[in-house]
Amino acid sequence: MEKKENRKSRYSKMVIRESLMELMKSKTILSISVKDICDLADISRSTFYDHYKDQYDLLMQIEDETLAYFEDMLMSYKDKQTKKETNQMLEEMLTYIANNGDTIQVLLSENGDIGFQKKLLYHFIMHNQITKYFSENQNDETKPYYSVFLVHGAIGLIQHWLKENMVMPVPQLAKMLMKWTEQQIKF
Repeated sequence: MEKKENRKSRYSKMVIRESLMELMKSKTILSISVKDICDLADISRSTFYDHYKDQYDLLMQIEDETLAYFEDMLMSYKDKQTKKETNQMLEEMLTYIANNGDTIQVLLSENGDIGFQKKLLYHFIMHNQITKYFSENQNDETKPYYSVFLVHGAIGLIQHWLKENMVMPVPQLAKMLMKWTEQQIKF
């Protein structure tokens, strides 16, 4: 009996989350109600409230799980700085984004929460994991600017890649990011 309840609970959470992401493709969180989510998910409001306080709590949990993944991934590459390791990290990150494309695309879209986008940028910039390999030639004064430039550019490229339905394979996109970043260093 407990397994069925767990499976049912997991299913309910999945359809609730998918419904929110679907609604956020055309609306901001401010214009989405719990009723809208429940109608699309074909669940009762009580089922929704079994898992979440409101639509904002639901979005926050999705964002927090996404940020936690990136935080863990960045920490696993904390002491790695070679070109090969940086490329491996980019491929791992892009694979996660591809596997969670619908959610990430919504979170990074104009309908997504700008607070989430700022937190994501903060994680990458503050950890400097993605910029360690590339920022060796930068001085202390320019390094923070370089990091911001690099991360914003990479996120913009990823947003475009998602909008284009991820036509470019992950390894090719990772190589392109590496190449363009290396070209900026020489510039």
